[in-house]
Amino acid sequence: MARVLVLYYSSYGHIETMANAVAEGARSAGATVDIKRVPETVPADVAKASYFKLDQKAPIALIDDLANYDAIIVGAPTRFGRMCSQMASFLDQAGGLWMKGVLNGKVAGAFSSTATQHGGQETTLFSIITNLLHFGLIVVGLPYSFQGQMKLDEVTGCSPYGATTIAGGQGQRQPSANELDGARFQGKLIAETATKLFPG
Repeated sequence: MARVLVLYYSSYGHIETMANAVAEGARSAGATVDIKRVPETVPADVAKASYFKLDQKAPIALIDDLANYDAIIVGAPTRFGRMCSQMASFLDQAGGLWMKGVLNGKVAGAFSSTATQHGGQETTLFSIITNLLHFGLIVVGLPYSFQGQMKLDEVTGCSPYGATTIAGGQGQRQPSANELDGARFQGKLIAETATKLFPG
């Protein structure tokens, strides 16, 4: 049974919601799944004044946790077309794991959110994927077998590089049913891939 980590950062809860859907998908493939978040780097008073969602259930991850999983699925919102600094700061601390090669050959994926349809969804995914490839991870995206990303009758996220959602300029839009389906699809596919590579 594959062990999967869904690792995320979420300021306002959109990526948290997507992380839960990714985890549902992975569990539907029989995987054991943990959801963890990276530490907040914004001062507490600033986060509170900015209405950050501070009551998230997921425990805070430690760098060494990454070595304990067959698959790692990373979710982060965009900041000016790339992953947010909170996630970047966390991954930047994984040099020791990289030097030991402990993540080589494991499975990974990325998911994200932006305020607008063209606000950097794919570049943000690529900024995450770049890190994952440097760690030696095998990246699994969201293939077009998830037909929901072909929709033209509604505004929707998702791309072949990973599941995404559109949050709105004020965070007013929550992940749609289609976007959550994309997250579940990717989570399931990553868990199935990890199970094939690590059947024991």
